[in-house]
Amino acid sequence: MSQSDIFFDHKHIWHPYSSIINPLPCYSVMSAKGVYLKLKNGKNIIDGMSSWWSTIHGYNHPVLNRSLKKQMRKMSHVMFGGITHPSAILLCKQLVKLTPKKLDCVFLSDSGSIAVEVAIKMLIQYWEALGEQRTQILTIRNGYHGDTFAAMSISDPNNSMHRIYNKFLPRNLFAEKPTSSFHKEWNSVDIQSFKKIMRKKSKQIAGVMLEPIVQGVGGMNFYHPTYLKEIKKLCKNYSIPLVFDEIATGFGRTGKFFAFQHANVVPDILCLGKAMTGGTITLAATLTSRNIANTISRSTVSCFMHGPTYMGNPLACAVASANIKILEKNEWKKQVFNIEKQLYQNLLPLIHHPRVKDVRVLGAIGVVECSHCVNMALIQKFFVKNGVWIRPFKKIIYIVPPYIISMDCLRKLINVIKKSLDNDTLFNVNSV
Repeated sequence: MSQSDIFFDHKHIWHPYSSIINPLPCYSVMSAKGVYLKLKNGKNIIDGMSSWWSTIHGYNHPVLNRSLKKQMRKMSHVMFGGITHPSAILLCKQLVKLTPKKLDCVFLSDSGSIAVEVAIKMLIQYWEALGEQRTQILTIRNGYHGDTFAAMSISDPNNSMHRIYNKFLPRNLFAEKPTSSFHKEWNSVDIQSFKKIMRKKSKQIAGVMLEPIVQGVGGMNFYHPTYLKEIKKLCKNYSIPLVFDEIATGFGRTGKFFAFQHANVVPDILCLGKAMTGGTITLAATLTSRNIANTISRSTVSCFMHGPTYMGNPLACAVASANIKILEKNEWKKQVFNIEKQLYQNLLPLIHHPRVKDVRVLGAIGVVECSHCVNMALIQKFFVKNGVWIRPFKKIIYIVPPYIISMDCLRKLINVIKKSLDNDTLFNVNSV
């Protein structure tokens, strides 16, 4: 990669959550293997983000690579309208087997945000088929479900990165977020806000959608499993479908294969993505019950009105299937357990640092919540200089490393976080 390429990138390519006029610095990655990203200058840095939660087995995994090559020799893509193929059938069989028995209808799509959009459309069309016009979704504040419009509308538009679009978005319903943390005692006051809205607005609510246990970009909050149990009871009492967004947490990240298993409850619709292909290629899925699928199919339009061009992409389905076969060996359980254990031992003590407000650990997720916002450009440069890739947001420094990470590499990630906390220049001390 030449200097002119870097200049072109800086001038013409709009990166996520960045300005085209004053963009955040970008670091050129030339290759990746295992937990390492190799930069243009030849330096290897440890990826603490799993490429935004997705690359759970590390980069260039031979089994995943072979599955892509094998499928490519047959076909890279074919439309899914009126056509099916073995890779999609095998993957959907695996997803139905992995998920609760109730969830036996699978809709494939391109990305997590689209999986959420699909779920919302399912809810609206479900009620239309029942002769009711229900269009509002009930959720909790500080959630995050993606960057497309319907997904943004349930991502707390008043208290999130999406507030600029608030006047354009559909109006949904927001209960207060639970304050009972995962590892502490349950406080029944937490459910009162949700219960009050459900009681007053039950005839308007098309469905309830939540990130189970872990609220991601909304603040990396880990809430109590009893909250999900109480939500499930309310949904059952009012006959309102329950949707879980497991796009970030699915496939073992929290120590359970799915985060909702911490509460032993089952949703009516389930959204999956990110780690489904082991971070190799984009793919997502929305699973639902036979009752919801059949009801939609009996609606006035008699079919579900959605069809992405790359739906059921053979390459993506093949590598997702290979990824699930790796997970079925259950090595991930020990890997995630070991990561969690080390995070407790080495990350949790940072709670005593004067710059730290809280430290949270669950499975292969480690979160340091600071008292002030980070300076993104400076802290990113600091992390790269010290041999790690960590991408914080606002006051949150967090790591979600690949499951295959060694204890030495994980220790380095934690040590560099500690080192960053000691550096005054990396924080916007005037932020609140």
